[in-house]
Amino acid sequence: MYWIWVIIVGGLIGLAAGAITRRGGSMGVISNIIAGLVGSVVGEAVLGAWGPQVAGMAIVPSIVGAVILVMIVSLIFGIRTD
Repeated sequence: MYWIWVIIVGGLIGLAAGAITRRGGSMGVISNIIAGLVGSVVGEAVLGAWGPQVAGMAIVPSIVGAVILVMIVSLIFGIRTD
């Protein structure tokens, strides 16, 4: 049951990052989940695990990490907002 919550929260974090960067339209559900999970790891590694936590992920650093990840991937693959 824990892993289901991790996937759901990771997807929501990826969705929030896509909305903040305005590149969420080009991302699918799997991409949102991956961006949320990897962004959570990156954000917590750089900023620490502070703030509210859900499913073992600190929300604020996770969203910041996911935004950074989405921006870097967008620059590499040339994804633009239209």
